[in-house]
Amino acid sequence: MSHLLWKTLVLSPVVLGVTVLVSARAIATEVAGSSEDIKAKTAQTEAPISSDVSTFIQTEQPKVNQLLVAQKTDDNKVLEEVNRYSTEGKNQNSLSQVTSVSQFSDVQPTDWAFQALQSLVERYGCIAGYPNATYRGNRALTRYEFAAGLNACLDRVNELIATATADLVTKQDLATLQRLQEEFSAELATLRGRVDAVEARTAELEANQFSTTTKLVGEAIFAVSDIFGGNTGDANNTVFQDRVRLDLQTSFTGKDVLHTRLAAGNSLAFNQVDNAGVPINTAEGTQTFQIGSSVNNSVNIDWLAYYVPIGPVEAYFAATGGIHSDYVATNNPYFEDFDGGNGALSSFASESPIYRIGGGAGAALTIPFSSGGSFFKPSSLTVGYLASNANNPGANQGLLEGNYAALGQLNFSVGDRLAIAATYVHGYHGAGGGNLFDLGGGLGSANRVVGTNQANTLSTLSASSSNSYGIEAAFRPSDKLSISGFVSYHDVSGFGAGDDYEAWSYGLGVALPDFGKKGNVLGIFAGAEPYSFNRPGFAGNDIPYHFEGFYKYRVSDNISITPGVIWLTSPGQSSANDDAIIGTLRTTFTF
Repeated sequence: MSHLLWKTLVLSPVVLGVTVLVSARAIATEVAGSSEDIKAKTAQTEAPISSDVSTFIQTEQPKVNQLLVAQKTDDNKVLEEVNRYSTEGKNQNSLSQVTSVSQFSDVQPTDWAFQALQSLVERYGCIAGYPNATYRGNRALTRYEFAAGLNACLDRVNELIATATADLVTKQDLATLQRLQEEFSAELATLRGRVDAVEARTAELEANQFSTTTKLVGEAIFAVSDIFGGNTGDANNTVFQDRVRLDLQTSFTGKDVLHTRLAAGNSLAFNQVDNAGVPINTAEGTQTFQIGSSVNNSVNIDWLAYYVPIGPVEAYFAATGGIHSDYVATNNPYFEDFDGGNGALSSFASESPIYRIGGGAGAALTIPFSSGGSFFKPSSLTVGYLASNANNPGANQGLLEGNYAALGQLNFSVGDRLAIAATYVHGYHGAGGGNLFDLGGGLGSANRVVGTNQANTLSTLSASSSNSYGIEAAFRPSDKLSISGFVSYHDVSGFGAGDDYEAWSYGLGVALPDFGKKGNVLGIFAGAEPYSFNRPGFAGNDIPYHFEGFYKYRVSDNISITPGVIWLTSPGQSSANDDAIIGTLRTTFTF
């Protein structure tokens, strides 16, 4: 008891402090919201609920196609100004010419340069407006901008002289240009120096760039977490865990994407203990950042996949690390974020367990139909096949004879606010044991990412097949409210005596996007992790309920902090076991 009290005192101030900070910032944001100028969008695109093919690609691709925002330097701005003014002077067909210097707010009619510049504009057309036929003359013009315009005029005059139209250039104009050059000599020199420096650096970057087709997208997660409750609380300590993913995204045509992802981490799920002090063999409460961890921060390629459109069809090919949610709409916006760092804390709340069956290498196609004119607006059919041991040439292994999971899903959109999906997954699980919800762990793997021991454990003596059915739906009544949920049924048929069993799972979530501040998300999720009753040799017939709440606070475009709590009742499907409560403070860096 004293150990539990001490851990509560250690962790509670952290979570409480962050919650108070977030609440205070949220109140301040509400007060100042009318005047706040939000200049940047979040890097993580939030998934729309529509499940049509075009929207699906927009939904799925941001998880692996996050944009890299380049920071502009002063030199970049100067170069842009020079290029803009020069372009305006050379493309009179597309830009409207400026006919009056009075548009320049810092050049007064009493200035000698006013008449001189007006003459240059009328005679040579070396300054033009913006493409929308405006010059934006109601803003102040800096001397550097004026010097950039003067530079464009000088280029225009030189062009006229070079093309044997020097008779248009009078001595008076040349004298005026000379006076302007003298007046703005410092600015012109500065501009040319900066442009030369920027061009030199640009050339150096181009000569030494990593690739013309590849960009790097990264994510790092820091998480402080602990679990409380009876023997489970005493058996665990507060942990500080991490996970890092570096994704090399390569495009050969501008429409396709090849993902080569490197990953490392040291995250482990908590060990839960029953009232007899015996460990509970369960995956309940597993958190998203704990999935795919290399445990000791060793680096490995955990995902290698290729997205490419083939006509109207979107194709997906995975060489390793493929999972069903890579290519199919999960209809769980704001909870499923596809990377484990921005959505729900737990693997259960992030997506239906039906998508956790199998994984590895394979392919998938998303085929659109009913693009319009029917009750079901943009809709699609997704089919996919993933083999857990596709690289193993041994007996009963490989792409076709080893463990696999084949998925078929119908995606329907009803209007713009409701999306529904009906999913079927057929799995084959060879003799040698393993788990149903293993993300492609394969034969004999101890990998399980969601659900109880009763729902996961497959026969070690003989092979099994599974047929799983699921319904997923998402409803967005307004831009500030999203409701989503799922139900799944799993029928496992073993090829040996007494190996058959059934499993169920269901959940419902409510998300409030932009709660307190643009980019924030408040999420509440409740349901039952996969469970199975009356299995021979397994004890426990209570439903393991899962309750979760989290608040993702966007500190900046690249940093978010997510405090959250997971409450597990009847762990191991036994009400005799004490409830477990997991508290987590997750910080996510994206770059």
